[in-house]
Amino acid sequence: MAVRHLLIAASGLALVAGSVSAETLRWARAGDALTLDPHAQNEGPTSALAHQIMEPLVMRDMTGAMVPALATDWGPSVDDPNIWVFNLREGVTFHDGAAFDSEDVKFSLDRAMTPDSDYKELLASVVEVRAPSAYVVEIVTDGPNPIMPNNLTNMFMMDKDWAEANNAAKVQDYEGGEDTFAAKNANGTGPYKLISREPDVRTVLEINENYWGTGEFPMEITRIEYTPIQNAATRVAALLSGEVDFVQDVPVQDLERVASTDGLEVRTAPQNRVIFFGMNMGDADLANDSVEGKNPLADVRVRTAMNIAINRDAIKQVVMRDQSQPAGMISPPFVNGWTAELDASVTDIERAKALMGEAGYGDGFSIQLDCPNDRYINDEAICQASVGMLAQIGVTVNLDAKPKAQHFPLINNLETDFYMLGWGVPTYDSEYIFNFLAHTKGEKYGSWNGTRYSNPELDAQIVALASETDLDKRNGMIADIWSVVQEQQLYIPIHHQVLNWGMSDNVSTIVAPDDTAKFKYFTLN
Repeated sequence: MAVRHLLIAASGLALVAGSVSAETLRWARAGDALTLDPHAQNEGPTSALAHQIMEPLVMRDMTGAMVPALATDWGPSVDDPNIWVFNLREGVTFHDGAAFDSEDVKFSLDRAMTPDSDYKELLASVVEVRAPSAYVVEIVTDGPNPIMPNNLTNMFMMDKDWAEANNAAKVQDYEGGEDTFAAKNANGTGPYKLISREPDVRTVLEINENYWGTGEFPMEITRIEYTPIQNAATRVAALLSGEVDFVQDVPVQDLERVASTDGLEVRTAPQNRVIFFGMNMGDADLANDSVEGKNPLADVRVRTAMNIAINRDAIKQVVMRDQSQPAGMISPPFVNGWTAELDASVTDIERAKALMGEAGYGDGFSIQLDCPNDRYINDEAICQASVGMLAQIGVTVNLDAKPKAQHFPLINNLETDFYMLGWGVPTYDSEYIFNFLAHTKGEKYGSWNGTRYSNPELDAQIVALASETDLDKRNGMIADIWSVVQEQQLYIPIHHQVLNWGMSDNVSTIVAPDDTAKFKYFTLN
């Protein structure tokens, strides 16, 4: 089958209708970015698009290593361990030509700490952000924070004047359905400029000719055309025909077909992401179950029964075609705090039935499972398989699958009792998981904790992690918190994802563990 190569002969003859210049990359994946507001949604595809246009102070390269971005160096203050000092890159401009300086950093970090921000947990220990000079920023924390730079790798910087001029100083209330100028427009310092944006249809980026990193990075891709294609068969067909050059999420059932096609290849790597189910264990009664006046998920025996009813090996073999790793905890192996012992999983239908009986639900109950159908690899199929597994212990599951743009607000707005979620950990530290998923949902923490679980003692332990500089002691605290999370069965882990990137063999890159393709690193053969 003929496929379109990125390097087109000098004659300009196209291999397929609509081919563009040699440096154009046509990129597709199942779902679009939810917004361009850099602080409104902490979500993988949203951050992946943002990384092309905007930049943080520090970032992770394609290997996952932390490297300088808008800051050239950083470290704790020699005078005060509660202050992190970041020296900024000089001579950087935003896409509209405005100069970047410390006031933009202070504005952006202050903005990211506001209630509608989906990044506020990462800055929960911050007391104040200061800009003592044009190219120095000081982040003052409540006690020494040993991993503050790790928390900033997806914290994008905005132009203060641009935001204020366009009524975008406030973070978009995404869950509330708000639409703002910053949701569809962007003025970053990144390697690519936004040319056009049609949400869920097409986004076009072009190279930033004034990028500070020109000469430091390959920058061989000069134009990016990004097209979300939700349907898996259509997405693969587009890659096979040459309509697109790079598919970030090749369906597992099509891996062999893509890999065996001349001119195409599949690159695979473990992902820093775990897929799991969350349960509403906090409400007195559930909205979408068959039990009146009670909440069956409030009983840890029921949650445990549901956990051990899931046959992760079967999901791996049948649904994922061996492209997953069964999980027993909601932390990927990349993360500090992960252990093989905690990550072990077991399936035991008889014990699960016994636990259901002990909890008073021997006859079972019905409940609705909310699932995305365009976010994770085979997400709806995983949910469908789980429906049959839970039926074996009397839990009748009514599946409701919908696009992620409608699914995620259900979790954030506490409108779902049983739901699928996936979690990557850009800090590579368990504190990130605890801050978002285990801490009580509140002003600074717990924004993705849809379980309604609240444990003040555990909350205090989680908050204390941010200022513990004795790493051995801190790791012990992390282990203690994981013990509670596991014993209370806060979530039902399913598996760790495996990444499969399909692309023209004229494209050279490695598969980033965070599933973020940073195109300034890509090269063309």
